[in-house]
Amino acid sequence: MITTGQYADLGNGIRLHYASCGERDRPLVLFLHGFPEYWGAWDELLPAFAGSHFAVAPDLRGFNLSSQPTEVAAYRVRAIVDDLDRFATHLGSDRAIVVGHDWGGAVAWQWAIARPGRVSKLVILNSPHPVPFARELAFNPVQQRASAYMNWLRAPGAEAVLAREDFVRLDAFFLGMQRADAPWYTAERRAQYRAVWARGLTGGLNYYRASPLYPPTDGDPGPKALRLAPADFHVRVPVLVVWGEADTALPVTLLDGLIELVDDLTVHRLPRATHWLAHEEPGEVARLIFDFIGR
Repeated sequence: MITTGQYADLGNGIRLHYASCGERDRPLVLFLHGFPEYWGAWDELLPAFAGSHFAVAPDLRGFNLSSQPTEVAAYRVRAIVDDLDRFATHLGSDRAIVVGHDWGGAVAWQWAIARPGRVSKLVILNSPHPVPFARELAFNPVQQRASAYMNWLRAPGAEAVLAREDFVRLDAFFLGMQRADAPWYTAERRAQYRAVWARGLTGGLNYYRASPLYPPTDGDPGPKALRLAPADFHVRVPVLVVWGEADTALPVTLLDGLIELVDDLTVHRLPRATHWLAHEEPGEVARLIFDFIGR
């Protein structure tokens, strides 16, 4: 059974809402969602871990029932990593197994890079490491076209456009890649997401606005102006990457060179899964995570 309505005051002006399964004295597994989701992105996975772990899924800063500061600077990765540090401490854990998808994965990569002592193992679902993502955005036209939506989301007023016609454009985030044999975005799920989106979209969009990683344009070089030193982004904790190969926004070329950036890397590809693999194949994703953390 999932327990919701829990809050953590982090002491930095941020209050995170979270859901959980399992007992607090068990090893902590943190599940971090992306855009345009909330803790409910993990509602099919959390119960699978309740018997052996304390499985926790927060609404990240800016989403749903958590604090939603409006300034873009509040969504720089350093601030989100600080949230996670404080949140794990609030939950009584020095270290956590971390599972991240989309923006939750981006933050999880950075947490493992910056604070390896806090992350015992890292599981990434369709979320690129910053070094290959910067490379592909800067120089690969296929990735630039696939990520063109990011510049639209970064633009002023994107919130108002997304909210028009009862959030129909956000429905397209899911329906545009939904598999015919795995129709997870049901009417019930749609109603849950609409309630979340009605609480505010600015925080979620500010993740895009605060990031230096986005497709370059004629007037903005974006990642072409970055000089990321791979040594500064090396990952020293064991990592499992589960990648849905039918993700049209994040092609599999983002996995190229990853082995040089991670000391202990396992990659498992799901050929038919899209960006929404945790919804499409929750049983397989849970099995892969269990196998990895049980080594």
